[in-house]
Amino acid sequence: MANRRDRRAARGPSARAALTYTVVAMPAASGIAGFRIAAVLGALSMWLRSAATAAADIVAMDQKIRRCGPLRSPGRVAGLHWRRRGGGAGAPEADGASTPARSVSRRAAPWHHAVREPVKIVAVTNIKGGVGKTTTAVNLAYLCASSGQRTVLWDLDAQGAATYTLHVAPHERIAAGKLASGKRELPEFVNRTRYPNLDLIPADLSYRNFDLRLAEHKRPVARLLKMSRPLREYHDTLVLDCPPGISLLSESVLRAADAVVVPVVPTPLSVRMLEQLQDFIAAEGWTDLLLLPFFSMVDRRRTLHLETMARTRDVVPQMLATEVPYWSEIERMSVRRAPLPAVAPHSPAAQIFAALWLEIAQRGGWPVPDQRRPAGPVVATRVGAPPDAAGDRRVH
Repeated sequence: MANRRDRRAARGPSARAALTYTVVAMPAASGIAGFRIAAVLGALSMWLRSAATAAADIVAMDQKIRRCGPLRSPGRVAGLHWRRRGGGAGAPEADGASTPARSVSRRAAPWHHAVREPVKIVAVTNIKGGVGKTTTAVNLAYLCASSGQRTVLWDLDAQGAATYTLHVAPHERIAAGKLASGKRELPEFVNRTRYPNLDLIPADLSYRNFDLRLAEHKRPVARLLKMSRPLREYHDTLVLDCPPGISLLSESVLRAADAVVVPVVPTPLSVRMLEQLQDFIAAEGWTDLLLLPFFSMVDRRRTLHLETMARTRDVVPQMLATEVPYWSEIERMSVRRAPLPAVAPHSPAAQIFAALWLEIAQRGGWPVPDQRRPAGPVVATRVGAPPDAAGDRRVH
């Protein structure tokens, strides 16, 4: 009761008293003009009372926060441990007690935003199309989420292959112009998938003009990085499924990413693209960008593939050891519309992508997934017939 009286005293006179005072104080001879002025003064007094009330509430909330003590770790307020009165749950308990702590959700505690680390960004990109970018992005995002990282996959390709694969129907249209201008933020468009720790930002047809929308603003290359910052509140890793081609969007992706995973088909033109990408990154001076190319759609029956891989590994030392073969089991992922490690975790194709993510995680500093698999990278070592023709490694 005392606290209520103190709060009322802090708020000052009531709005009714203030309005009565202003009306009585006005001379009766002023007529209509006097009543207008009285109404304005009454409204002003009500506004001042609301401001005083808000200030008192802020002070009261600040006192509550201070009583909770300093923040010890993200997601937990010091001193908020709970047990029953007399030994159970229900009463506050001091730090250092043996009962388990009850953490506070970050969604309900916005001040944790200041201590959150930036979200790590992995971009799966290639100038050429049809090299397995979407297949790689979906499987790597699933494996990253399976390792305990809160992962979100952003489908930047207007064709929406990753969105289709993960069975996500966008609940709202995502306009590239509103994202680029900052009128809308990425967390507003995050959709849940059927897999734990894995969310998706769906594709939209307006993404075909994403580079034009970025060019309308200052520092367009850094715009994508700025757009990704609000995601750190709820996610640890952002995986980008990028469209093919060279544009302002692809340059923005390279500027924002911590690691760039590049699927390379073992052909001379695809290797030439990788060399152009290396030259561009060196010219921009992005020495902290981790470039992780790997061979995709490998057919070891072809002499050209074998010669190209051997020659490329000599000149590109950062090539990953894991090779993704050209198997129909991997192509059939778009029919099943699910990540390979989710539907057949022990299949040879799923093990190859698991080895690929393990190698990427080790180089990029991500938590290494705790899965039982053979040591070292898994490579399609058979030179003869592919698995579908001999032994049939398909998953039924």
